[in-house]
Amino acid sequence: MKKIIAMGLMGLMGLTMASAQNGTWTIYDTQTSDIGGNNISAIAPDSRGVWVGTYLGLCRLNGAEWMDYTMFNEKLKNQSVNCLMVDSRGVLWIGTDDYGVIEFDGTHWTEYSTETRRLKMKFVKEITQDRDGVYWIGVTLGGVIRYDGYTWEKFTPEDCGLLSDFVLDLAVDRANRKWITTNAGVCVYNDRQWVSYTVQNSGLPDDIVPAVAIDKENVKWFGTLNGLTSFDGEEWRTWNTGNSPLPSNQINDIAIDDDGLLWLATNAGVAVFDGIDRWEVFTSKNSQLPAGNIYKTAVDKKGNRWFGNDTRGLARLSGFRMPEKVVESSADAAQQGAVSSKRPEATVVSDEKVRINPYLEDGYVTISTESTSADVVFVNASGKVVKRVENYNNGQRIAIRKMPKGMYTVRVKTARGERKIKFNLK
Repeated sequence: MKKIIAMGLMGLMGLTMASAQNGTWTIYDTQTSDIGGNNISAIAPDSRGVWVGTYLGLCRLNGAEWMDYTMFNEKLKNQSVNCLMVDSRGVLWIGTDDYGVIEFDGTHWTEYSTETRRLKMKFVKEITQDRDGVYWIGVTLGGVIRYDGYTWEKFTPEDCGLLSDFVLDLAVDRANRKWITTNAGVCVYNDRQWVSYTVQNSGLPDDIVPAVAIDKENVKWFGTLNGLTSFDGEEWRTWNTGNSPLPSNQINDIAIDDDGLLWLATNAGVAVFDGIDRWEVFTSKNSQLPAGNIYKTAVDKKGNRWFGNDTRGLARLSGFRMPEKVVESSADAAQQGAVSSKRPEATVVSDEKVRINPYLEDGYVTISTESTSADVVFVNASGKVVKRVENYNNGQRIAIRKMPKGMYTVRVKTARGERKIKFNLK
């Protein structure tokens, strides 16, 4: 049953600002602004401002003016807003603890009280919309719910390949497959079949996966309790506090901006990563980011980065630019994700013979070197690492069938140094 409630408008203003070396920080908390609470549980920018969910309800920032929306819907008063999503129509979807999902089009509220009771749709954790406009709702201890605007369908481990009913995050790739993270691993659903990835059968470093994001190259990025992991359909790679500058292994949320930079919300601050070898880290010690657990992150259309603290309010970083590398680091440094305050040394150029042998019809290449082992990296025209093969054995097949067509630079590093070869995948 749908319940429609009309509303009016009003708002208050307040903020505090501080500058950082690279970008400008603006901090919103209950002491310095009219934000609705300091426990930030959801962030959803749209074309006019940013929606913010807290443990106490829903509020919105338009420019410098805050508006508390709990006064227009009593269901939101003292209600934990766990997730927010602006759909393709510009309608806001709100995931709550006690009242399931609520829609808000700027004037009217639509509540699904009957469906919430029938489907046990409490503790809504995540909402997303697929390429067909279908809504997918992740529910803590309630599985996944599909809503096409007319009918509702529920998926649980008892009736499908879902690993767990404790759903943590959702994302949709360019093939319209649904990637569902849980406390027992990752599930993929293509509207017909289910595939599961766990520590036992994949490169996931932990089965508890709080976050998933998918970049423009269709690479899947997972935030786990044991670091950041990428999966390109063939290879898994993991970064943690032991091989990268990550401030914490627990990654709570991931956002990807228009430059392809990954913004990682962790228990000890924020990390930004270009997906290859450049990192920047923000903590309360080196920036104006408030101390504590960074629970949520988002990027708006203007390029502002937003971070939700679980106890100290909302932070915005404006005008950030990822510093350029002075000298290209070695393949080993890229693999380790190492960041050093010293100027990196130039790569030693190998004089050994290296040849790429393409077998395009069969979907693979081999590489011939004078050395028996090498590290091989395929870099596209944009400078992004598309494929990496460590400890490559001379003559071993490298699958390229799923790689996008285009010009690549193949970096082949052996004990004698590194060679770069141009390769055109037609």
